[in-house]
Amino acid sequence: MRFIFKTDYGQDIKLAKHGGHVFWYSLLCAALVLAPWLVSEYLLAQLTFILIYGIVGVGLMLLAGFTGQFSIGHAAFFGVGAYTQAVLTGMGWPFPLALAAGAALSATVGVVVGLPALRVKGIYLGIATLSFGFIVEEVFARWESVTGGNAGKTVGQIKMFGWTADTGASFYFVCLVITVLATLAVVNLLRSHTGRAFVAIRDSEISAQSMGIHLAYYKTMSFAISAALAGIGGALYAHQIRFLSPDQFNIIQSIDLLLMVVIGGLGSIHGAFLGAIFLIGLPQAISAVKDFLPDAIGQAPGLKAVIYGAVLIAFVLFEPLGLYGRWLKIRTWFQLFPFYRKGLFKRQKSFQKSDRLK
Repeated sequence: MRFIFKTDYGQDIKLAKHGGHVFWYSLLCAALVLAPWLVSEYLLAQLTFILIYGIVGVGLMLLAGFTGQFSIGHAAFFGVGAYTQAVLTGMGWPFPLALAAGAALSATVGVVVGLPALRVKGIYLGIATLSFGFIVEEVFARWESVTGGNAGKTVGQIKMFGWTADTGASFYFVCLVITVLATLAVVNLLRSHTGRAFVAIRDSEISAQSMGIHLAYYKTMSFAISAALAGIGGALYAHQIRFLSPDQFNIIQSIDLLLMVVIGGLGSIHGAFLGAIFLIGLPQAISAVKDFLPDAIGQAPGLKAVIYGAVLIAFVLFEPLGLYGRWLKIRTWFQLFPFYRKGLFKRQKSFQKSDRLK
């Protein structure tokens, strides 16, 4: 078991709390940098998708896991960023400017959604964001002069300052840099007074308000930042998939994004990336085992949905802290072995704030 004795404030605010953090994160960064030379082109494409969904997951984690505001229409912000990137790059804008514009527009839309959502909580907030997602999906389908409607819209390669990301490896490095910067920005935000205000609102709005925290301001800010990150992820997704259509940003996509952070582990940045790995890796695992299942099961059209639902129910019942919570228990077991007690981690149910009746 590791104990850290802090002697100054500088030690308290370090990103890496001890040498183990430095070692393992350095090893992870080295593996990610060397990935184009270590894995096949197909696996590199899957890793790129994990980075893209990781950015969106970090934003949704900030909103749901740290502020307690659930969104079931997050695919709308994802789509706004994707279509903004497609339109602006098609007009000749360089990639950085188009990316910034997509993030800004998504953040603006997040504010538009966040302000009316201040009056609702819990399941009613989910219904409000779900309704907004339906509206945006319909706009994507009907605004044919901009989005291409149901016929779809093609997206070109990343171009900026005379350089083109025309290979899978070059685009992967672009996504890697943006993912690292977005993650560091959110981690530092959570260590600031703004991040502490988000957590206070999540735990108890009445207590937060009594301490002088402006609920409307910080809730709206959380929506805006989360939407901006979703827009950045959507912009990268547009360049990766190279073709956009409205049905890519429907209710199923929103549920997948929410499922990602719940299974990854609410209230943890690590959980956002573990959830992204799950979201991208599970369909590949299902495809790999289909041939070994009976035809009545392996060829069933709803197999993926059934497995997703079963996994979600299993996590809610047996591991509400998600994949990251399970990892914390495994790590503690190794640290305390052979003195680990079975009852050390008591199984606890995870309730939404609206269900606490306080």
